[in-house]
Amino acid sequence: MSKITLTRVVAVISMLVVVPLGLLCKKYTGFGQESIHGNCGDIFYEIFWCLFVFCLIPTRQAANRIPIFVFFFGCLVELTQAWQTPFLDLLRSHLLGKLLLGTAFDWREFPTYALGSVIGWLWLLSIMRVALGRSNR
Repeated sequence: MSKITLTRVVAVISMLVVVPLGLLCKKYTGFGQESIHGNCGDIFYEIFWCLFVFCLIPTRQAANRIPIFVFFFGCLVELTQAWQTPFLDLLRSHLLGKLLLGTAFDWREFPTYALGSVIGWLWLLSIMRVALGRSNR
């Protein structure tokens, strides 16, 4: 299997793990549940988008740039939550729209976006190491 194919396979498997974990964060009950509900999903959201874009551009150079792009994109999406337009409200009235666009602006989410992007970057580097290690065998 080529390095790029293996990289994409590992990234897709990673997304299949990240999405359920992000959704489960919203269902968690227990110690610190308010913090988990408010922050954990944002971290997995950023990791998911890093993995998604990496599937499209699976290079070392992209792995170093994607998390920066994803962080700023996440911040832009967060800023759009301060705008209440009929079009955005219509998109947010559906579950997928709520999950992708969010519902309410909260400046405290910016640090979790940064954390998610850093974890996403480390995840991409790990995928690159796995693919490189496998292709050298």
